[in-house]
Amino acid sequence: MPEHRTPVPAVPPAPAEPAGIPVHRRRALAMVVLIVASFMDLLDTTIVNVGLPAIQKDIHATPGHLEWVVGGYTLAFAVVLITGGRLGDIVGRRTVFLTGVAGFTLASLGASLAHNGDTLVAARVVQGAFAALMVPQVLASVQALYKPRERAAVLGIIGAVSGLAAVAGPLLGGWLVSVDAFSIGWRSIFVINLPIGLALLAAAWRLVPDTRSAHPLRLDIPGLLLASAGLFLLVFPLVEGREAGWPGWIRAMLAASPLVLAAFVVNQRRRMRRDGSPLAPMHLFADRGFTSGSIVQLCFSGAMAGFFLILALYLQIGLHFSAIASGLTLLPFTAGAFLGSAASVPLAPRAGKPLVIAGALMQTGGILWARHVIDAQGAGLSGWDLLWPLALAGLGLGFLVVPLVDLALATVDVRDAGAASGVYSTFQQFGAALGVAVTGVVFFGRTHDGYEPSVMKTALLVGALVCAAGYLLAAVAGLFLPASRLAQHEIPQEEDEETAAAVQPAAH
Repeated sequence: MPEHRTPVPAVPPAPAEPAGIPVHRRRALAMVVLIVASFMDLLDTTIVNVGLPAIQKDIHATPGHLEWVVGGYTLAFAVVLITGGRLGDIVGRRTVFLTGVAGFTLASLGASLAHNGDTLVAARVVQGAFAALMVPQVLASVQALYKPRERAAVLGIIGAVSGLAAVAGPLLGGWLVSVDAFSIGWRSIFVINLPIGLALLAAAWRLVPDTRSAHPLRLDIPGLLLASAGLFLLVFPLVEGREAGWPGWIRAMLAASPLVLAAFVVNQRRRMRRDGSPLAPMHLFADRGFTSGSIVQLCFSGAMAGFFLILALYLQIGLHFSAIASGLTLLPFTAGAFLGSAASVPLAPRAGKPLVIAGALMQTGGILWARHVIDAQGAGLSGWDLLWPLALAGLGLGFLVVPLVDLALATVDVRDAGAASGVYSTFQQFGAALGVAVTGVVFFGRTHDGYEPSVMKTALLVGALVCAAGYLLAAVAGLFLPASRLAQHEIPQEEDEETAAAVQPAAH
């Protein structure tokens, strides 16, 4: 198959940077724009959970639709992420970022106008695909705009913001649905993306430099097709299997996925030897921090996505909490994550590994504690009962996310920044898809007799054990991380020069 560059919608060049803006301020403004975009994506991923009961009631969505509203986004995101990251390396990170933001914003409009479950799921799939173009450019731009010794602080901020977004979503979503300030109900959780997306388009066009790999690269079309097919064959059955009853064709897809992904690995090794332009450079996995960090990300993302999905469903459907009450119940988790992130930022460069392990264990303990409280209180459960267990879990999240991104990506070569960001984020999204799928099977598989509080409580208790196991696996994977960022090898001097060039006015 001939190899060629895949065209990306053209974006007009940004106007020249106003004279006199210092390099540090220029970089900071660019990163604010990029981090806000990452926050919007993560917020959108979690904000939907508290809107699911209202969506089910308003458009008569089936349990399968509800799983796909969450899982369809994750599926498209996971399938496109690696390609989105590499496209940024090839055609320019601002160009791909703007394309992603524009598509994400339009898809949010489509989701807000959906009149049935199928339409909403389709809009969410499109949202996920464009988010996969947008999000990898954030971490890739850190690699391109900052020297290795400067990245820890920036990556720490991104980790903290990511944790905050993951837990702020349910609170904001609950407020939007309950208060209904725009008189459109659950649709407001998608409408809120419209002004943010438009503001990001204007700011990114003006402020974000269009960095790309300094080394000539070509898009690996065979690799793209193999990666997309392999991830689809793996993630789709996880989302659809329970609703479909695990028929033979679903099991066949799962069986085929490792074969296709193995073919992808072989293809990437050959491509690297031939022209040095693989979609996902396999040498990334020789980096201990990148490999271990990606596995930690996969495990804890799955545990968190799964637990907060079933907790939101239990509180609102089983115990009849309002959306805002459900969101407020998670506020201690948000507060704990904020405090944990703030405390871990100065410690992360020298104690990153212990923080990651401690954070994963604290989340394990918090989930098991919450499970015990839910079991003991039964139908009399109140939000106050979960205050301390969720605060402990949130504190653990803050400890984990800040050093993890830095340990995973700090030593990645600038030329592979987009690809590394895409692969790392793919682990995150696959973890979320796996978590939603597994906990969905466990939870919905035990609610055939209806949504009575006792039935849903039993389903939640089993699902919580699965999620606690995921957090525990994250702690085990954390044992293989490097001791700290300072213990990792130095980046070649040529990367410092590449990075410095990226933030000069000429880059605009």
